[in-house]
Amino acid sequence: MKLPFLEPAAAAVGGAPRRPRVFPLALLGAVMLCAVGLFFGLVHPVLAVALVVLLGAMAMALPERAPEPVAREPDPAAAQRAAEAAGDAKVRALVGALPEPALLLTPQGEIRSANERLALALGPARVGDPVSFVVRVPEILDAIRATAADGMTRRVEFAERVPLDRWLEAHVVPLHLAAVPHDGEKGRPAAPDGVLLTFRDLTQQRRIEKMRADFVANASHELRTPLASLSGFIETLQGPARNDAAARERFLAIMAAQARRMSRLIDDLLSLSRIELNAHVRPETEVELSSIVAHVCDTLSPLAKERGVELDVAGSEMPLPVRGDRDELIRLFENLVENALKYAAGGKRVTVTLAREGGGDRPVALVRVRDYGPGIAPEHLPRLTERFYRVDVAASRDQGGTGLGLAIVKHIVARHRGRLSIESEPGAGATFSVRLEAVPYFDEIQYKSVS
Repeated sequence: MKLPFLEPAAAAVGGAPRRPRVFPLALLGAVMLCAVGLFFGLVHPVLAVALVVLLGAMAMALPERAPEPVAREPDPAAAQRAAEAAGDAKVRALVGALPEPALLLTPQGEIRSANERLALALGPARVGDPVSFVVRVPEILDAIRATAADGMTRRVEFAERVPLDRWLEAHVVPLHLAAVPHDGEKGRPAAPDGVLLTFRDLTQQRRIEKMRADFVANASHELRTPLASLSGFIETLQGPARNDAAARERFLAIMAAQARRMSRLIDDLLSLSRIELNAHVRPETEVELSSIVAHVCDTLSPLAKERGVELDVAGSEMPLPVRGDRDELIRLFENLVENALKYAAGGKRVTVTLAREGGGDRPVALVRVRDYGPGIAPEHLPRLTERFYRVDVAASRDQGGTGLGLAIVKHIVARHRGRLSIESEPGAGATFSVRLEAVPYFDEIQYKSVS
């Protein structure tokens, strides 16, 4: 039998039945009816007691009614804090993903977030510290304050001298993280609630600009000197020495030497330009390095005899196939061997050694040019391959050098994807080593294919 006043008990909080609110009243009414029926003799006593016990058992079997959940009003402050925390996490992730050193600051100049690249460039940054703990350049601090006040982007270039010379560029950008782009009252842009500070390293760019300027100055100087000499001798021959045969012969010999010097300088400049133009294209023609080195040594043997230097070649009988440009490789080893013969003649000996390093699919061809001359001081070694750099300017010019020989060597090695190393000690000579990737022998290729 379905009792209507029990149907609300089917409702549940979390799936559990609840005791209906009207059940106690129904139980009380049933007891009163049974009492009245017993008093007037309308109900049998046993039936009345059974009915009361049944209703009581049903009341005990039903669980207590769960309290009604109280609906709470949302806390605006908590919601705002949660939204701000989510926004901060997104901003930190964005700053961390920037490819350049970056700092996110509050309008008051306190560090809000920093990426890992900043620690490598300027040092560690701690959240909550003033930005002046990391950046101590007054111009940047002034730019941060101005950007936080007027919302304008600024750029500042500055240089650091300690521990090394560096040139950096700082970009100061205002951020509106709260999405309030304008001041509602006056319609103007609202003040930023964050400032993004990023840095870009200009050191390499500045060094290239300086090298370019030095190159133009040095090239102009190297050309101007023989030109001035030629002009002076021409004026002399046209004037006082017009009828002086002895002076004319002496002056003409000097003029010829200066003309050859200019020709060598122009040839070296053109060679360097051609090599740089094709620096990105690796040569693919297979050439025999041993025959190239042997050809260079045979060509320079008269110069060695003229200077009284013994030129020894070891390992030239070993096949050393490489992929390269034959003319450029000849120029490379001509420069190295000629330098050894000219500037280390006091040692009376120059050795050229060929060897093969490694094996398998990545063998390396090694060529060493060693002299036994006065050697090179350690402070000069890092700059030897710079254009127009000379350890001894006067000695280089006396030997007919242009200051571009080792620069050409460096660029040829770089185009062939090789390595150049220089070892020297004062009084112990110098060793120039060139390593190029060799072509594997046929048996190595066959062994690799079988494996």
